[in-house]
Amino acid sequence: MDGIINIYKEKGFTSHDVVAKMRGILKQKKIGHTGTLDPDATGVLPICLGKATKVCDLLTNQNKTYEAVILLGVETDTEDISGTVIRKQEVTLTSEEVEEAVLSFKGKSMQIPPMYSALKVNGKKLYELAREGKEIERKPRPIEIFEIKIIKMELPYLTVEVTCSKGTYIRSLARDIGKKLGVGGCILELKRTRVRDFLIKDSITLEELEKRKAENSIEEILMPVDTVFSDYKEILVKKEGHPLIYNGNYISTAFIKNQISCKDQESVRVYDDDMCFIAIYQWEEKRKQFKPKKMFLLNEK
Repeated sequence: MDGIINIYKEKGFTSHDVVAKMRGILKQKKIGHTGTLDPDATGVLPICLGKATKVCDLLTNQNKTYEAVILLGVETDTEDISGTVIRKQEVTLTSEEVEEAVLSFKGKSMQIPPMYSALKVNGKKLYELAREGKEIERKPRPIEIFEIKIIKMELPYLTVEVTCSKGTYIRSLARDIGKKLGVGGCILELKRTRVRDFLIKDSITLEELEKRKAENSIEEILMPVDTVFSDYKEILVKKEGHPLIYNGNYISTAFIKNQISCKDQESVRVYDDDMCFIAIYQWEEKRKQFKPKKMFLLNEK
């Protein structure tokens, strides 16, 4: 089975748990997830099957949207409500003060990742060190908040919607918002509502997946690999050019059925004459040829 399934990750599961359960349900080993969600977090987790596992890294690097409930006035060691409370403080802020602080995080900034994260330092995950009672210095990393808006404010509870770049920790954003307001803060609830074009309204639970497996209807919700590249231009290759693309060779415009114009290094979706998705290629202006970037059908024709 090759494709992507938009799974709704429920509370209590790690991303690895979801993959393990899907291997059991689908009886397939080649399955990968597209970016971890905390066990207490819920929401969109695209799962790649078969050849689609080649796009796991591409989806992990996509912009994502979250809905988060922040509890102001409470700081924990994990930066969410599941951790040990370090500090509590009364919240006597005005809505204007909170709104100004929240909106100030829009744009590019540097963020210190949480100790309770899967980032590795000297080969060891930070959360493993944290569980040993160790705290080490973490270097700030560049992130970008594209959009942030307040959905609901009933202080000390604050619900926000955040669209952000890869590498952004919403827990750390809650920490930093609380710090800016001078009262501290942590995540009470976190839900991922979008990863690229994968929306929460289209996601299914593992229980629903099991039902579909029993009904033999999984194909209905299995998204093709090329879905990830829907914003790329497509090229169709003539039959005489098939041996080239099946083996990951450069290909000239003479073999292209639909002539298109491309900028240097622009990526395109490549299909054979039967409209089978083969690969992602890039236009190389210097050579006036398309060069292979990522193959999805290699030496199989």
